[in-house]
Amino acid sequence: MTLEYHRQFFTDVRMAIGLILALFVIGFWVSPPAFLLIPFVALWAAVQTAFDASYLMFARHYAVRLERYLNHNAGETVLLGGVIEDHYLFPLDRRKIVTIDPGAGFSWFGYVTVFFTLLGMTAYGYGLVLGWTSVLSFQQESWRLSYLIVLFVLTVLSLVTGFWWFIGGVGEQRLNDALGGFGLPPETGKDGDATDDNGFNGDV
Repeated sequence: MTLEYHRQFFTDVRMAIGLILALFVIGFWVSPPAFLLIPFVALWAAVQTAFDASYLMFARHYAVRLERYLNHNAGETVLLGGVIEDHYLFPLDRRKIVTIDPGAGFSWFGYVTVFFTLLGMTAYGYGLVLGWTSVLSFQQESWRLSYLIVLFVLTVLSLVTGFWWFIGGVGEQRLNDALGGFGLPPETGKDGDATDDNGFNGDV
């Protein structure tokens, strides 16, 4: 599952970059009002790729629990994918900005997310600035207000919902609630690590 969600993420990124570049070209050489579409495309790209990331987290949580369950029943650690991803890509069950861990868990994966986010923010800003003349050229005041209000409302809603779901930890908490005790040991050892009589450790 994680492979497919990664593929979908980069498919959406490539599509968004292509659309934004096309709108810049159209805006500069054909029709300046095309710039006004760029902030909406950039916002769509941010929401869509965050959606892809939310499904990536879903897949990783399920895979990690399944690996722990299989390792436990095998009596040895034979599956390490979840542990490696947690250390190399981004950690689960920690407050993040989508897949960006701003602390010790920050990684190249997190930087790629930062990079595409900054590209999107730049496109959003440039599209609005370059299209501002077109906004002012609207013959009716209501059209200007409608454009700005819709863009503002969608932007705020996306930011607030993203903060609630990702940084607030609601999404991952729901996954843990749904998975319950699957793949987790029944009790905690004296050293603080989750373990049972067979020495099963929750980290693997």
